[in-house]
Amino acid sequence: MVKITSATTITTPATTRAAFSLTGFGNENTVPDIATNRQARHRYNLLEKWEAGLVLTGTEVKSLRDGKAQIKDGYAALRDGEVWLYNVHIPPYAPASRENHEPERPRKLLMQKREIERLIGKTREKGLTLVPTRLYFRGGRAKVEIALAKGKDVGDKRQSIKEREMKREMERAVRSRYG
Repeated sequence: MVKITSATTITTPATTRAAFSLTGFGNENTVPDIATNRQARHRYNLLEKWEAGLVLTGTEVKSLRDGKAQIKDGYAALRDGEVWLYNVHIPPYAPASRENHEPERPRKLLMQKREIERLIGKTREKGLTLVPTRLYFRGGRAKVEIALAKGKDVGDKRQSIKEREMKREMERAVRSRYG
């Protein structure tokens, strides 16, 4: 179907889609985050990542749509063959005064059975844990990105800071020389 918008411009659905992807609209890769866990990269070595859905109440979804959540101290654990998310703070939704949710209740994560079985095998290793790294909406559904992580020692943290500083200095030197 061809749509004529003016005497000189002809738009087709294909060109409209291309224009939207250039401007960032409709692009699946640019999903805005509700909350990110920056401390996770500092505290842990992130080995593998998964996306999981969340079982939420209505007031929790509304609070998340307002962009209010805190996942800094959160972690995921396996219980009875299911994955649960703990210590994630979703504040109460102000307009729903009586029918509000508990801010730090355990929330069930929705994953496929084979993914859960892989997680069970991997988390049995000593020193590995599951931490949430991102909370976002995709296709109208709340999603959380969880990562299999191994805790860093103090020396490892210092080493990663040193590597980051060296990388910044190299980039500055290249920019000043060629920029």
